[in-house]
Amino acid sequence: MMTLNDARNIIAAAEKKATEIGQPMNIAVADAGGNLVAHVRMDGAWIGSIDISMKKAFTARAFDIATKDLATQSQSGGQFFGIHASNDGRVMIFAGGVPLKRDGKIVGAVGVSGGSGEQDHAVAEAGAAAYK
Repeated sequence: MMTLNDARNIIAAAEKKATEIGQPMNIAVADAGGNLVAHVRMDGAWIGSIDISMKKAFTARAFDIATKDLATQSQSGGQFFGIHASNDGRVMIFAGGVPLKRDGKIVGAVGVSGGSGEQDHAVAEAGAAAYK
């Protein structure tokens, strides 16, 4: 079960990484059902990325895959082409969403938005690494 305390720890680790790379981010943590547990918008992070971070967390949990990996499979000709139109537009197919595992089971996800895809993924990975 994803607790609020877990989500706060994930966000703190992600914020630390975002600060290290000098890129303010929106960071969202979702539970096993893809529901938002916590969200932080760092000072200076784009307001347009609030929704995107939440949707990245949902996507990573809904499909149990990092959104950067889903992105490569959802291009024209790919097996998941068009998936971004599913789930009432909640699916994000670019980097920054990472599933969270405990005891081999996916129990939630972290979604990050506000920088380049590489930056978003790195910050999400830092958050995920703090989940123990």
